[in-house]
Amino acid sequence: MIELQPIGQVRNGITERGDVVWEELVSEVVIEEKYAAALEGIEEFSHLWVLFWLHQRDREPILKVHPEGRPELLEVGVLATRSPRRPTPLAMTAVRLLERRGNVLVVRGLDALDGTPVLDIKPYLVRGDLIPEATVPEWLRRLWQLHDAAGAPG
Repeated sequence: MIELQPIGQVRNGITERGDVVWEELVSEVVIEEKYAAALEGIEEFSHLWVLFWLHQRDREPILKVHPEGRPELLEVGVLATRSPRRPTPLAMTAVRLLERRGNVLVVRGLDALDGTPVLDIKPYLVRGDLIPEATVPEWLRRLWQLHDAAGAPG
């Protein structure tokens, strides 16, 4: 048994997944007042990792998916994707920190619905998180090409 307590929640007015350009969406991550002091110095970072709980999963997890539900892409294991239909509802996203206002972090690129519980915040480290020799599978390159052709971020 693992017990987690949220440290805050997301505020952005988005209540359903759909035609949202998550990469451009500006959200507030409202940290509980009792943890406000833990944010001291965070505004010196340009990017953060936000760990959160997918509290409104409307479907059961599955083991294999077509990335982004696109049948033209080969089916792969869900753990090889960023699909929310995972075995556990734990998620994380790297975001751009735009501003800190006390216990509120204003970020861009957080793919979480309004009210999503935030479990942790970590700074993005260019000397540790950035891995120049990292590789990605061909299906992901194809997906990015589809996004580029449609003019959508991805």
